[in-house]
Amino acid sequence: MSSTVSLEQTGRIAGKAQTAGKRRERMGPLARRRERWFYLMISPWIVGFILFSGGPIIASAAISFTRWSLVQSPDWIALGNYTYALFEDDLFWKVIKNTIYYSLGSVPSGLVVAFALALLLNEKVRGINFFRTIFFLPSVVSGVGVILLFGWIFNPRFGLINGMLARVGIKGPGWLYDPHWAMPVLIILSLYGVGGTMLIYLAGLQGVPQELYEAAEMDGAGTWARFRHITVPVLSPVTFLLLVTGIIGTFQVFTPAYVLTNGGPEFSTTTIGLSIYFNAFQYNKMGYAASQAWLLFATILVLTLVQFRLSKRWVHYEQEDRVK
Repeated sequence: MSSTVSLEQTGRIAGKAQTAGKRRERMGPLARRRERWFYLMISPWIVGFILFSGGPIIASAAISFTRWSLVQSPDWIALGNYTYALFEDDLFWKVIKNTIYYSLGSVPSGLVVAFALALLLNEKVRGINFFRTIFFLPSVVSGVGVILLFGWIFNPRFGLINGMLARVGIKGPGWLYDPHWAMPVLIILSLYGVGGTMLIYLAGLQGVPQELYEAAEMDGAGTWARFRHITVPVLSPVTFLLLVTGIIGTFQVFTPAYVLTNGGPEFSTTTIGLSIYFNAFQYNKMGYAASQAWLLFATILVLTLVQFRLSKRWVHYEQEDRVK
């Protein structure tokens, strides 16, 4: 039986190869010329990917198994860097905890704020395009300048926030200089750029079939019922996309913590991205930094797979609902 199956499979493969060969023979000079031009046009991208993406990825994987200080030649230590990170380095787990803290605070609050703004900006009122532009503008005007501005706003001595609290007799906290308040400030700062997420939600809201709302209203469903049973389920694929990309982005956060606190105070804002940078370019531990980068990749991969697995319970796709 196995020999018969193998002969059949061999025959099919041979037939496909023969068909492909005949198709190639039937290609005229114009088709061959177009094919050559196709590979010629994409060759810069292929070369760039190998030199600037694929090559460094493979090199970092090899470096993660070595002890390399950039000055001396690398020493092969096998899984030494990974063992040290997972079982000996207490700071590594504090860094992971900080990153999870930032992600749990930033992603859900960002989705809620963006969804609320999208609901408001989906109303048909006069001048709505102006308000949409105003709320989207902060996500475009971002960078180090905005981060420094927030540093001045949350300055404990002469910042705007503590100045307003002092007017009502409240002594403000140390904010970025307090280990308990530094990370919440970074989470608040992340809400500044929810305009992009808001825009995606707004596009999703405008794609919800209006006949669903009309049918629900005819059945006596109120505003909250329509929101809960129509808006939220229809936009669940959008929420899932933003959730996945949001978690990936927050696990790679670097600039706000580096500019405002440099990982302090007391390592309370040192994220995994910041730890990789410190180990690579300040402590000259390239091998250990590479191992942390691959541990970060593994963590993001696992979290993404878990989200895809759990999405079957709460994400509703229109085509699947129609089939059911």
